[in-house]
Amino acid sequence: MRANAPLHVHVSTLFMVLILLVGSLLGFVGYRMADRLISSVSEDLAQRISRETSAELRLLTEPAHTALQLLQFDPLAGLTHFEQRMTRLPLIKATLDHTPASASIFFGYPTGDYFFVRRLRDAQDREQFQAPADAHYMVRSIERQGSTPRGRQLYLNARLQVLSALSVPDYARSYDARNRSWYRQALRSSEVHVTDPYLFYTDRQVGITLSRQSRHAIGTVIGLDIQLRTLGAGLARQKLTPSSQLALVNAQGEVFAHENTFIVPRGGTNEHPALTPLSRFGIPVLTELSQHIQLGQVPATGSLQQVIELSDERWQVTLNTLPVLGKTQLILINAVPRHELLAAVYDEGRAAIMAALLIVLGGILLAWRFARGIARPLSVLVKEAESIRHFDFGQTVPLKSYVLEVNTLARTVGEMKRTIRQFLEISSAISGEKHFDRLLPRLLDETVTAVNAASGVLYLREDGGLKPACARGADGHAIDAAALKHLHRLTLPSHKNPSAAPPPGQDVPLLGLALSQGRVLSGPLQPVDMLTLGLSELGEQPWPPHAMAVPLLNRQRELVGAMLILSDTPSEADRVSFLGALSGTAAVALEAQALISEQKVLFDALIQLIANAIDTKSAYTGGHCARVPELTRMLAEAACAAKDGPYASFRLNDEGWETLRMAAWLHDCGKITTPEYVVDKATKLETLYNRIHEVRTRFEVLKRDAEIHCLQGIVNGGDEATCRHNLAKTLAELDEDFAFVARCNLGSEAMVPEDQQRLLEVAQRTWQRTLDNRLGLSQLELQRHPQDVALPLPVTESVLADKPEHRLERPAHDQMPKDDRWGFRMAEPKLLYNQGELYNLRVGYGTLTEEERFKINQHIVQTEVMLRQLPFPPYLSNVPEIAAGHHEKLDGTGYPKGLHQEQLRPETRMLAIADIFEALTASDRPYKKAKQLSEAIEILNRMSQRGHIDPALFALFLSSGVYKAYAERFMEPSQIDEVPVTRYLASIEQVRTDQRADVAAARTLASSST
Repeated sequence: MRANAPLHVHVSTLFMVLILLVGSLLGFVGYRMADRLISSVSEDLAQRISRETSAELRLLTEPAHTALQLLQFDPLAGLTHFEQRMTRLPLIKATLDHTPASASIFFGYPTGDYFFVRRLRDAQDREQFQAPADAHYMVRSIERQGSTPRGRQLYLNARLQVLSALSVPDYARSYDARNRSWYRQALRSSEVHVTDPYLFYTDRQVGITLSRQSRHAIGTVIGLDIQLRTLGAGLARQKLTPSSQLALVNAQGEVFAHENTFIVPRGGTNEHPALTPLSRFGIPVLTELSQHIQLGQVPATGSLQQVIELSDERWQVTLNTLPVLGKTQLILINAVPRHELLAAVYDEGRAAIMAALLIVLGGILLAWRFARGIARPLSVLVKEAESIRHFDFGQTVPLKSYVLEVNTLARTVGEMKRTIRQFLEISSAISGEKHFDRLLPRLLDETVTAVNAASGVLYLREDGGLKPACARGADGHAIDAAALKHLHRLTLPSHKNPSAAPPPGQDVPLLGLALSQGRVLSGPLQPVDMLTLGLSELGEQPWPPHAMAVPLLNRQRELVGAMLILSDTPSEADRVSFLGALSGTAAVALEAQALISEQKVLFDALIQLIANAIDTKSAYTGGHCARVPELTRMLAEAACAAKDGPYASFRLNDEGWETLRMAAWLHDCGKITTPEYVVDKATKLETLYNRIHEVRTRFEVLKRDAEIHCLQGIVNGGDEATCRHNLAKTLAELDEDFAFVARCNLGSEAMVPEDQQRLLEVAQRTWQRTLDNRLGLSQLELQRHPQDVALPLPVTESVLADKPEHRLERPAHDQMPKDDRWGFRMAEPKLLYNQGELYNLRVGYGTLTEEERFKINQHIVQTEVMLRQLPFPPYLSNVPEIAAGHHEKLDGTGYPKGLHQEQLRPETRMLAIADIFEALTASDRPYKKAKQLSEAIEILNRMSQRGHIDPALFALFLSSGVYKAYAERFMEPSQIDEVPVTRYLASIEQVRTDQRADVAAARTLASSST
């Protein structure tokens, strides 16, 4: 707490600290005592759990031990036939019923016979052994009197009535009691033998077997199985807390029982239990304890207490060594989370804290009430200071105090609030003005009003001087631009213009002194001021007699302008200081707005530079990027002016207009990556040049070959007339074939199947190439040729061919983004280009192949990728979306993303119509003839009918006359003809009516199905 805090805070704090110290000390001592008590209790609980677990082990074995001692005298051990043994079932049933831990009783005979009776405790046991629903016991018997052992399996109800009987020969062949350890060990001892825990052959459960020799028949062993899974239920009853972990493991850390019996794995393939180590349970504390057990850190007798620190928990752990079952030493693990073990302590601690807090609160309230009366005037001033800190400069609260210093401080605070409020209001006003031309008069008016002045003049620096930018006359009204010209421009002195400095001894105007000293000056308005500034030339109006000259300096202390403020009364020192502080803010605002304006101009120039570069790149689309923004603007203005229809509420603010204009100028910026010959491809064989000339040359070669062949025939004695007749026929065919190829190359007509087949037939003509086609090629061109050995010359080639070097693979940098973070949905051809001659000539319509059309369409992909990489300010963040969406269609069939109507912004739809209409009517495209106005409108109408463009926007395009205004400005007069606007509007209205009906029907269907 700071020493200069209010008095009532000091008093309150003293009481609060004392109470907190006492309460904290008592709580800490109580917590430590409870912690030790809980730790002691947890040790006692661990010992109790150990004793009770040991007792449960004894309860498992002792009744079974007694039953086994009695069964050793039963004559069943000497019976040799299955039917005789079945007569002893009541005795075995009674024994099982009186030893709940016993799972089964069985007799192993020296002949290899085996008689086994198991109790089916529940539905799970019956399901495991596929027993009937009312079966309570199962009998398995193996008899080896013959050469083939016989196996039987019977299911009995509670009254020992046989429900069903099965033959189990596989069981008889695979199981021999004489080979089991319980049988062999019992024969070596005269007492009851207890096995180590192992996996039962019958049910794959872990347990122990008690066995001993029969006193009634030599070589017969009686056995009794006890399952250890009952230990898990016993451990669950000993859980201290919900997250406690109790487990029974051997010295190797293998789990015999766990308090959660469902997570103890079962299985195995031999007599040894397939037990899971603690480390594989996935429980961190058990994994940690497995290392302690394997390292032998558990004493042979007694217990081990310790606290284990894990990453997210502290555990109280107790390890106890239990009495031995068979030869296996078992260890009981009891791990309890400290936060659960001490939950009661925590609850009491929280209660104590709440009580302490209530006491503290009561003490604070009493101390506060006591100190408040003493320090009330100071508290009022604190609130005033707080309101200033929170920028609340409202009304000042009146304050009266008997202390002189308090009254003085109150007056000072009030004056400070008024001054800061005026300063912030002016700063907010000038910083909120986005237009530089409106900023200047507003800055002057706010300053004049803030200092209670009458008039003033604002100057801006320009070309080494100060030029009057705006002024407020003596009557308080703004001086118009014509009168403003009478004010003089002030020349600033510099090393290049020393004559601007006044000679020594000459009177210097107040503004000149302020500029030279770089600070605000005040004084009477002198004649030299009137003369130098030109105020006397503004008429006979009386100017206020007092002035304040304010230089406007930016952060680098550079002059950006000045103000001359005129008032009727002399300026007080506080007003001068206020203007000094305000001048910096005004200078920064002027500089910032000027910089913003310059940057906008620069950015617009860069955008138009890119658009002009794209248009200049193609000699045939020179005005597209310039005409589309104009048409988009005209359509947007019509939408903003609409009084009814879907666009009646559509409006654009200044930022929206800037976004739309920028998107329209940049809508085709991706074309900067599109090769010129693809954009301007006027013939099918055109690449960087028209390859029809190569084909023509080949035909010329064929014609020369025909003439040579004719002359050779004549020389060799052939009939000259016949030879020349054949030559004329061949030449005519060649001329006709080439004329056909040249016509196909134009792409002005659709290629029917007959024309495509004829191209294949023409391609069968061959010619002889005698020069290596790899000579004079660049390295890049050589890489496209097959790398095998060049064919021996001369080579016979087709006049039209698709060669391997015509196939240009698509490089990695030209592939669509793999992560698809842009959402593009365009099928990408495998090749970058396929320049095969037949492949190009057989294009069905137009001149572009699939690869070239994708390349052109890809410009919209590049548009979005390029624009998304630009750091647009938030108000221009929609530029990429609008610019890159002008090829989308309302029905979702457009590209690059396949967006639907509801996903397209109105501005995007406007840009789409503008782009289509300009492309249809442009007269500078090499690959098509410009459409008539009516033809273009008809095409747009069909597109609106098909759901490609917005019908409502198309109707507005027609009804507002935008189409006609654009045609008169940008289209050739010969293209402009009559357009039946009324018919189109009626058709569009019908489409919209049908769409509304479809929507209503869909909603009705949806509500009825709901």
